[in-house]
This record gives sequence, C-alpha cells and structure tokens, in this order.
Amino acid sequence: MTDVDRQIARSTEYLDRTRERSAALAARRRKRQGTEIMTRLGRIVAVDVAILIGAVVVGWIVPLGIGGAMLVMAALVAATLLFAIFPTVPEVKPETFNQTPLKLLPMKTEQWLESQRPALPAPAQTLVDGIGVRLEALTPQMADLNEQEPAAAEVRKLIGEQLPELLKGYSRVPQALRNVPRNGKTPDQQLADGLKVIDEQIAGMSAQLAEGDLNLLATRGRFLEIKYREDGLGS
Repeated sequence: MTDVDRQIARSTEYLDRTRERSAALAARRRKRQGTEIMTRLGRIVAVDVAILIGAVVVGWIVPLGIGGAMLVMAALVAATLLFAIFPTVPEVKPETFNQTPLKLLPMKTEQWLESQRPALPAPAQTLVDGIGVRLEALTPQMADLNEQEPAAAEVRKLIGEQLPELLKGYSRVPQALRNVPRNGKTPDQQLADGLKVIDEQIAGMSAQLAEGDLNLLATRGRFLEIKYREDGLGS
C-alpha cells in the first residue's frame, strides 16, 4: 500500500467516524425532542381533561351558562399555553450531583452539559457533544455498579465534580479574555484540552466497566489532574 493509499484510508476512516458520531448526536437530539413533546402533550391533555371533568361536575350542581362556558374555555386555553411553555424537567444543577444516585448521574450530567453548550466556543461544543454520547452509553453500565465500590467513586468524581468544575471555571473567565494567551494557551484552548482528557477518561472507564475490570478502573486517575487547573481555569 502506498502513502497515498494509506492517507486515503485514514481520511475515509475519519469521515466514517465523523458520520457515525453525527448520526448518534442527531438520533439523541431527536429522541430527547420527541420525549419532551410527548411529555408536554401528556401534561396538556391531563390538565384539560381535569378542567372539563370539573366543569361537568360543577354544571350538574349549578348551571354554568354562557359566562361559565367562557370561563372554562379561558381555563383550557390558559392551561394549554402554560404547560406548552413551562419546562418539562426541573433545571439540573451540578451542586446536587453529590446527592444524585449513581445510576442517574450520567443522564443528569448530560442534561446539564446540554444546557451549557450554547455558551461554549464551537470546538468545545463538538467535544461536549461527544462526551454526551459517551455519557448516554455509560448510563446503563451504572445500573449494577455498587455505590460503595471504589470504581463508583472514580466515576462520580470525574463526571459529577471535575467535568462541571471545568466548565464552571471557564464560565468565570471574562468574555474578552477567553482568546488571550496565558501560559502559552488561551482559556478556549485550555477548555478544549480539559474536555479531551475527560472524554478519554470516560471512554476508558466505560471500556473497563464493560470488561468488568473494576480494580483497574478504581486505580486509574484517582486524582485526575487536568491542565486547566494549573492554568487557573479551575480556581
């Protein structure tokens, strides 16, 4: 195989991986949007049915008349608008991650990451998307992991503490300074480097959990040191 052939093979492999990741991200977003729409519709139907039942019960006792019917219609419209706009899930806050059950932690972290995504630079958004895919894959692996296992502590530390702290540290950097080099790198570059390390760590943890190698997982990166801390992003 010539150098050109090898380069073409590497490029093809990279494009295949990119397409697979894009397809996974698109599927994840469609699934989330579909779930949110169904949740909203379910709430609207439940409330509207409750209003109609209440109106029927009251109508048996006291005739509603035109005024009462208009009030019922107004209540139906108000309830529909309210539940169509109101968030379907409570805001996820990383401060609660230490109390979140381990089996729910990857999902909660993924939801929080999605809310932070718009405020990140484009390269970091791509990395966050990839981490979200890894967290989704990690979720079913948490179901049978004992909270008391040292491996569980490593998972919780990485995705429940270090990952949120990285993004929160970046958010504290003034917008005007995010492209200004400091110690040889800009805060944007430091953020990307930190996300790459975390992405690799999650991939390694997921692989070791799949292989059942909890001892190896418990000893890897016990006190993960990410460069952004040294550069001040984590302070």
